[in-house]
Amino acid sequence: MALATVNLAFDDDLVQKMDFIARNASITRTQLIYNSINMYINDMQRLQDLYANGEVIAKKNNFTEEDVFNEIKKYRNGQ
Repeated sequence: MALATVNLAFDDDLVQKMDFIARNASITRTQLIYNSINMYINDMQRLQDLYANGEVIAKKNNFTEEDVFNEIKKYRNGQ
């Protein structure tokens, strides 16, 4: 795996928070940033996959956007 160096600038308050978390997790600041970016990318990919799957199901069942909102409303109201 090829590595690339990326230079980032953070305000001092954020760096202090990152250092606190990294120290408590016994990892380096670099590992914290790397792990955080990986988690973010994975979360965004899962969210995109969820939306895509939802669109397939909606088309298959002829659901409209209004149907989805109505179902959410019913669920939240305990119906």
